[in-house]
Amino acid sequence: MSEAVKVTPTEFIEMTNETLEYAYSGVMIEGEVASYKVSQDKWVFFDLKDEESSISCFMPIWNLRIPLEDGMKVVIKGVPKITKWGKFSITVAGIAPVGKGSLKKAFEMLKKKLAGEGLFSQERKRPLPGDLTRLGVISSTQAAGYADFIKIVNARWGGMKITVAHTQVQGLDAPDQIIRALNYFNERGEVQVIAILRGGGSADDLAAFNDEKLVRAVAASKIPVIAGIGHEVDESLVDLAADVRASTPSNAAEMLTKDRKAEEKRVRMLMGQAHQSLTDNINLAQKLNRDKIQRISNGLMVKYIEPMMQSTKTKMQQMLQKIQGECEKKELLVEQKLKILEVLNPEKVLEQGYAILAGKISPGSLIDITTMTQKIKAEIKEIYERK
Repeated sequence: MSEAVKVTPTEFIEMTNETLEYAYSGVMIEGEVASYKVSQDKWVFFDLKDEESSISCFMPIWNLRIPLEDGMKVVIKGVPKITKWGKFSITVAGIAPVGKGSLKKAFEMLKKKLAGEGLFSQERKRPLPGDLTRLGVISSTQAAGYADFIKIVNARWGGMKITVAHTQVQGLDAPDQIIRALNYFNERGEVQVIAILRGGGSADDLAAFNDEKLVRAVAASKIPVIAGIGHEVDESLVDLAADVRASTPSNAAEMLTKDRKAEEKRVRMLMGQAHQSLTDNINLAQKLNRDKIQRISNGLMVKYIEPMMQSTKTKMQQMLQKIQGECEKKELLVEQKLKILEVLNPEKVLEQGYAILAGKISPGSLIDITTMTQKIKAEIKEIYERK
């Protein structure tokens, strides 16, 4: 037999809590709530019991995500601990109602509370954009509802950029994961709409979508939210807080996209109607205005066009006469200048028996003498003044 270890009460409690946390980390316990109370608006205390036993439970009030009252059946997730006063309890990290009666009770209590705050008001809901090209999806990518959604989106229109945040869609961890995904899309601001999707299931399966913090996060989203959760008959508080509610994930896909075939048919029909309407209008206008146009045309011809043509003809004749007069003046001037040039022509001088001398005029210089028929080179012997 090993020797006993001597410890203080504080050390024993610490050792025991370490052992409990290691052995039962995140234990989940289902039972009925009893002795529920809130202390100082900060701490929640209650007992969780079954037919034979009862466990004390404790949690900070901000971890309480559903309305709670005695008699409700819940499942808790927490860590067993011994307090410094030696009392055994469970420190609760998460809690959810179970069973039809408790689920309905929690749902109705929280619905009444949030409706009183205006979270479900129609006035605060926003329409979906008509030019949707960037969509954020929060869902489990392994779920059939998600697969149906993607299939329908691609079959109907396609070409949409879809960013998917994979989360759990049931269980105690699901609400926090969905909240983180909502915050991610809102912080990045890269999508136009956020779709929260979850296929059908039992009331217990869909309980995550009645979580108070999740409902408030949906209502506070800066980006419009469409919720496609469960079947058509199912209703969650996330449905009520979302801007648009779809009955199923498949219905959400239909609401977010246009039907390609229907759009093609509609466009062809509109084009045919527009073409026929345009043709009819043109034909009617031609029929009604043909005579009127002819009368107007004849009237314009008599009243405006013929006088205008006569005036233009007169002005053109006057301009032509002016141009002819200017041309005659220019011809006369040219003839006069040609006569002057003719008189000054050196050849004319030579024809009259004169000669042209070229060179330096000084005794002993050689000069060139040009006559009508000869070129002569001569030397200057003497120069004297002419009297």
